[in-house]
Amino acid sequence: MTRRFARLAWAAAACTYLLIILGAIVRITGSGMGCGDHWPLCNGRLLPPLDLPTLIEYAHRLAAALVTILVAATAGYAWALQRETGRPSVASYAALGLLILQVALGAVTVKLALPPWTVILHLGTAMLLLATLIVAAQGARLTPGLRPGLVGPGLVALALGFATVLFGALTANVGAATACLGFPLCNGQLAPDGNSLQHVHWTHRLLAYTLFAYTVWWALRARARWAWGVVVLVVVQIAVGAAMVLLALPPPWQAAHVAVGAAVWAALVLALA
Repeated sequence: MTRRFARLAWAAAACTYLLIILGAIVRITGSGMGCGDHWPLCNGRLLPPLDLPTLIEYAHRLAAALVTILVAATAGYAWALQRETGRPSVASYAALGLLILQVALGAVTVKLALPPWTVILHLGTAMLLLATLIVAAQGARLTPGLRPGLVGPGLVALALGFATVLFGALTANVGAATACLGFPLCNGQLAPDGNSLQHVHWTHRLLAYTLFAYTVWWALRARARWAWGVVVLVVVQIAVGAAMVLLALPPPWQAAHVAVGAAVWAALVLALA
């Protein structure tokens, strides 16, 4: 039963990862109101006319429905295992709570016509949901198999990764993505003296640079292949971000930036789970 539970939790985590990417595609293509302000129906129908924006948003909602089923099933399976073994899966129950919050945030986001703060919270909650499902699948509660001296630094890396993700969402949703041109500096400056949008974008970049330096230090201390895998993912993410800026934000690169960012987050969680 434990192996089946792990497979179910991994399936839920994989679908949540794909849902995050699909959510990014909804934002990038401007399809967030593809179903109007109706929720849970789409333009007042269960099966709406499928023009492209509606199709993208409707696919996102269907994927969310699949994640809902998988997360609920994971929590139910965890409850059955608890009755058999006496060991609760706190992560599974936390995932169910985060799912309920995520659904509520999705409804509020649509009803309020996509205000940036709800979109950012929606993504942040999705990342936490992904983390709890990974932890559930690993059968841990962020009590890693690392040497004791590496647990604290790992948690710092995790916090840095989450902050970078949130500032990335803020950068994208308040219109700051084009505020800093060029790379690695912001408009050729180490400390941009422009408006608040430049400061938001530059903060996101500084967090990414700090995450890179910190994970390199962490990998040197850990002396483990998985730690260098995290570093590689961070490097790829920075490279994708640089290409995105230098190529004037083409949509495929924006989607790739979110996909690799979510992979960095998942790798950090895996390193601790």
